Amino acid sequence: MELNFGRIIILVNDYDEAFDFYERTLSCKKFFDITENGQRFLHIGLNSNDKSGIWFHKAETDEQKARVGNQTSGLPLFVVYTNSICEYYEHLLNENVKITREPVEKEDSRFFHFQDLYGNEIVLVEMKTEVSQTN
Repeated sequence: MELNFGRIIILVNDYDEAFDFYERTLSCKKFFDITENGQRFLHIGLNSNDKSGIWFHKAETDEQKARVGNQTSGLPLFVVYTNSICEYYEHLLNENVKITREPVEKEDSRFFHFQDLYGNEIVLVEMKTEVSQTN
């Protein structure tokens, strides 16, 4: 039996401003964008070969609106891996993205934290060595 992650859901105030941010900062692409019965389904991701990605959901209720940018109570929303952390760090600085934790160097990795346009915490990691995918 096989399982794969599909989409994580991020509450947003506006689909287009959210996509603009993720496209500019992480080079995300649209996988799926359709409106049916007044509801928009916008799925984005980093790589068209990867089945996982993000599904934006526009906050509509007061409770959902209060959670935009704080879906995880200040903990990271997700982790993105890269092979060039220095390049992405400079890119995010040039895009005026808020860095919340400066780059940290560990024995096996380098990482830093930044916020998306709503304040969700994202971690960008570069692994120095191959790490087992079975853990």
